[in-house]
Amino acid sequence: MSIPDLFPRLLFRAVPVSAPDVRREQAAALAGLAAPLALAAVLVPFRESLPNTDAALALVLVVVAVAAAGRRAAGVLAAVSAAVWFDFFLTVPYERLTITRRADIETTALILAVGIAVTEIAVRGRRQHAAAARRAGYLDGISAAARAVADGTDPQQLIGQVCDQLTRLLGLAACRFQDGAAGIGSPPRLLSDGRIVTAAGQTWDAELAGLPPGWDTELLAEAGGLLMGRFLLTPGPGRPTVEQRLVAVGLAGQAAAALASARLAGPLGRR
Repeated sequence: MSIPDLFPRLLFRAVPVSAPDVRREQAAALAGLAAPLALAAVLVPFRESLPNTDAALALVLVVVAVAAAGRRAAGVLAAVSAAVWFDFFLTVPYERLTITRRADIETTALILAVGIAVTEIAVRGRRQHAAAARRAGYLDGISAAARAVADGTDPQQLIGQVCDQLTRLLGLAACRFQDGAAGIGSPPRLLSDGRIVTAAGQTWDAELAGLPPGWDTELLAEAGGLLMGRFLLTPGPGRPTVEQRLVAVGLAGQAAAALASARLAGPLGRR
């Protein structure tokens, strides 16, 4: 099995939002507005006997459900909607956006605060889950390259596969490999610690601005301290994180190991 079969497709920092995701977010936002209203209306016949704290807890549960299903905007909408309809339907004077009792004011504020807090927790949880999935994917990609080296995959084929992975991983416009070359033209260089350094020795912020424009960034392929060549990375739309750049360094190292093994075994054809 080739590396592209094993390496995850979701490698860009900014991934286009698909139509199903947009529809799901729209549905969550609509639920955030409507669900608290519906629940508050259902509780109206019981508002004389039902403690306001119980009603508030029920509304918070609705906010939690919306926050778990949607993004931040949907959760915040649900929190605001829950606070408004709690005030309108379940506090004296009824069916007016006015609160006269201090306890009701505090409860309404708590609904809003807890709802927003729960939304933030849900957002962070989804981010951590997505980050863990990406890290697992990165490790799978490097492991696949290592297996390809161990299995004796043709170095030129492996280099082509690594270029494909670097293009997706870093959001490049193009990627190519030069055998035995380094530093020609004084391009920016992606270092082994994930930093990008320009010819003037300045560190470039790739997360903010992407790869340096107007240049192909150089990524050396080294094995055992020996230079095998370099990957030239043409800037594209990607703004790779440090984590992604470190994965790129690992992939280049696996390609270099394959080249070194091939050279030990016999002459290597030039690309």
